[in-house]
Amino acid sequence: MPMQKMAKDSAFLIGILVLCLWAAMADVMYMAYKDPKHPINHRIKDLMGRMTLEEKIGQMVQIDRTVASAEVMKKYYIGSVLSGGGSVPAMKASPEIWVDMVNEFQKGSLSTRLGIPMIYGIDAVHGHGNVYKATLFPHNVGLGATMDPELVKKIGSATALEVRATGIPYVFAPCVAVCRDPRWGRCYESYSEDPKVVQAMTDIITGLQGDLPANFRKGVPYVAGKEKVAACAKHYVGDGGTTKGINENNTETSKHELLSIHMPGYYNSIIKGVTTVMISYSSWNGIKMHTNRDMITGFLKNTLRFRGFVISDWEGLDRITSPPHANYTYSIVAGVNAGIDMIMVPTKYKEFIDGLTSLVKNNFIPTSRIDDAVKRILRVKFTMGLFENPLADYSMTKYLGSQEHRELAREAVRKSLVLLKNGESADEPLLPLPKKASKILIAGSHANDIGNQCGGWTIQWQGQSGNHTSGTTILEGIKKTVDPKTKVVFNENPDASYVKSNKFSYAVVVVGEPPYSETFGGSLNLTLPDPAPTVITNACAYVKCVVVLITGRPIVIQPYVAQIDALVSVMP
Repeated sequence: MPMQKMAKDSAFLIGILVLCLWAAMADVMYMAYKDPKHPINHRIKDLMGRMTLEEKIGQMVQIDRTVASAEVMKKYYIGSVLSGGGSVPAMKASPEIWVDMVNEFQKGSLSTRLGIPMIYGIDAVHGHGNVYKATLFPHNVGLGATMDPELVKKIGSATALEVRATGIPYVFAPCVAVCRDPRWGRCYESYSEDPKVVQAMTDIITGLQGDLPANFRKGVPYVAGKEKVAACAKHYVGDGGTTKGINENNTETSKHELLSIHMPGYYNSIIKGVTTVMISYSSWNGIKMHTNRDMITGFLKNTLRFRGFVISDWEGLDRITSPPHANYTYSIVAGVNAGIDMIMVPTKYKEFIDGLTSLVKNNFIPTSRIDDAVKRILRVKFTMGLFENPLADYSMTKYLGSQEHRELAREAVRKSLVLLKNGESADEPLLPLPKKASKILIAGSHANDIGNQCGGWTIQWQGQSGNHTSGTTILEGIKKTVDPKTKVVFNENPDASYVKSNKFSYAVVVVGEPPYSETFGGSLNLTLPDPAPTVITNACAYVKCVVVLITGRPIVIQPYVAQIDALVSVMP
């Protein structure tokens, strides 16, 4: 009897062990976070419970494509990759080449233990401006001049399709800065100096991400599907109010003015379900925004109830100190504890990962802060459907530079034009010009140059002169528009005697600023660069002339107004 009882007990214990082992194996085999039938919060909790500190910190890292590879993604559990301005897989790369590159990085992420997909980001502040043959829409200053939120929403939808055409699901747009000083080199990235106009133009977010479902919870990120992209409201907060318009500098203002002038665009962005917010390089009353816990965690996350993730700007932690990267350990502590969730560390990601890991293990950064960051990043990824559809295909490549989108861009340009002068009086307007004329002069540095017409963030970060992407120059457009018998003469920089002796019916002078972006566009005097003043003087002295100004901001034109018969401002 005792032997039989022992045998029964052993069999019972073995049975229990088998059941436990089976249950454990079933738990491993069934990963709730991979099941889209579960609520997102349940999926986040399940996945977070499986992650190591190393895997969590990897999710907080965004690196540039130049240092990314499938191997790097797998080894360091990298959460995100980006293309900085001009960072492309190849010159004039086709959308198929872009898709292949993004998918190669994604396959590295999917091969990790938990298979968490990465998110690829790109600026797309000017249409999908990095990409050859993409449709370029006017910069924000031009879109603001249209005063047409519905048009801007359509542009958001078109941009989303073109970005998805290259396999990318995330854009660092829109910029909701309020430019208060035109000397700022990023003024053209601002819709207006008026916060109410900026608020209205946040309709671009619903174009990019999709319309929110009825009764959707405020502050929760939203992306409608595979034809939409995650958006990013930037640069939080006060970037357009720096002293003398100096880029990345100090915004000296009261909290009341900060909230009433520079914050309203974020209110509307959050209401519309924006998925991410990017922090500004600038300071507010001497405190670097990348370190401002009160404004990031206190106001953005707690008061405004923003539930997406907060991302740094390019090497934003480095620039906390002066000179940059002078005390990187301090920068990591200050930036991450302030509430930044994803850190844009384009190249030095190993240093950041090692530094953050050490700081967490030594209790300088609490694990609760890491968990908050990762939950937010995962929430966005689940919302976007990345776990169900991590890889792009070629089915959307047809949208890049489509005719429909180009027609939309033309509509935007027409509506963005600002007429500053038209003849000596309203009774004698010069515009519209007659299509039938014997001979007309087209002059100026921007008349036959796609790069000059489009400005910064076009193919390259700073933009560039020259016909470096597809499109129609103003000269070409005029030739197509005028009567076939009208002779169109182009002389970029004519002298006065040439204009006087040729008996032109009228002249169109197209001049403006060279392409630029960010700090490189800072200007102390806001004057037209040479030889534009000379071209205006020579062309307008002897013939009726229209001057077309292509600038990213107001510039000093008063000295030449008396010579000019009609004046039109065009934003690049």
